[in-house]
Amino acid sequence: MIGRLRGIVAYKAPPWLVVDVNGVGYELEAPMSTFYDLPDIGREVILYTHYAQKEDSVSLYGFLRDGERRLFRDVQKVSGIGAKIALAVLSAASVEEFVRMVQHGDVTALTRIPGIGKKTAERMVLELRDRAAQLGAGGALPSSSGPAAADPVSEATVALQQLGYKPTEAARMARDANAEGDDVAMVIRKALQSALR
Repeated sequence: MIGRLRGIVAYKAPPWLVVDVNGVGYELEAPMSTFYDLPDIGREVILYTHYAQKEDSVSLYGFLRDGERRLFRDVQKVSGIGAKIALAVLSAASVEEFVRMVQHGDVTALTRIPGIGKKTAERMVLELRDRAAQLGAGGALPSSSGPAAADPVSEATVALQQLGYKPTEAARMARDANAEGDDVAMVIRKALQSALR
């Protein structure tokens, strides 16, 4: 229905962003892999999108790279997995890291992603291993890095909670990952990388 948007970044606070396309603001939910590379507010962006309609809601998801959108869709083909877990996968690991985990049957690493328990991780490996090499293949769109956040630890804590971490765990992860000069995207990236170790 809506496959791609080209417009101006009007708002961004993980996992949400608004893209202004000729005066119409499209609200999208995006994984952290997209947020890391979003341009500044007021700059142009091109996003691949995934439109989802349920009985009681309509959602639009945005991705800088077609490979991320494809992985988002492929992961949801696994029984019992929805958009929230698919976003968590892309927020916690790159497409290449996820493919490696599936190919090697690394259930332990998969269970470190919020929302994925042992049985779900085993199901992912079983259902995705045969086509792991094709998962998420696709190019990237040009982008630039985002601005520094006023309070990166607080914003990172909120974003980590949106990804499924408990409030106290999210706050601890954000504090531990924060270093002077880091913006919110860097704090979140470091927190998620450290959670996967």
